Amino acid sequence: MKLYNYELSGNCYKVRLLSSFLALDVETRQINFYPGREHKAAWFTETVNPLGQLPVIDDDGYVLRDAQAILVYLASRYDTQRSWYPDDPQVRGQIAAWLATADEITRTASAARLHDAMAYPFDIEDCRAGAHRVFGFVDDYLADAEIEGREWLCGSAPTIADIACFPYVALAHEGGISLDSYPALRRWIDRIRHLPRFIGMPGIFSPSL
Repeated sequence: MKLYNYELSGNCYKVRLLSSFLALDVETRQINFYPGREHKAAWFTETVNPLGQLPVIDDDGYVLRDAQAILVYLASRYDTQRSWYPDDPQVRGQIAAWLATADEITRTASAARLHDAMAYPFDIEDCRAGAHRVFGFVDDYLADAEIEGREWLCGSAPTIADIACFPYVALAHEGGISLDSYPALRRWIDRIRHLPRFIGMPGIFSPSL
């Protein structure tokens, strides 16, 4: 399997992280997202992803774009235990809702990070305010879940919902967004970092480092 990858992208990291949890052999094709903007180059938009976005996978000729879609595909095809994307229709409905939440986290917290790190022309105060709104929602949900004995977004075990939401929450500080007011969110981040086969990325370190 080939992954068109940018090491600093939280969305690409989601794919690398699930691939590690599933012990998949993935070849990464590094794309110069910044400053080269290679994802917007003609060869990329004409042969890989017309939308000019990362990540994209090529699994023996099956090409798929969008981080959340890739998570669903990888878990559906390669997780023999059906733990990361359980068959239960209600759990899958919950996961779908959290994948939408992950998109909202990308729209706000990730945008703030792009503004600060790469000078993207976003309204930074709007991005940060939006991130705080969604972080407050997730923190409240996790706090209530902990009272009920649950530690994850969907049920009693981690799923692709946790992977989808994790990176841009853990990287929020790079967009000037503090997690000090979200203790349940910080505990959840720590739980993910201590899962077996966890791998980090720049800005998100493994517990052993």
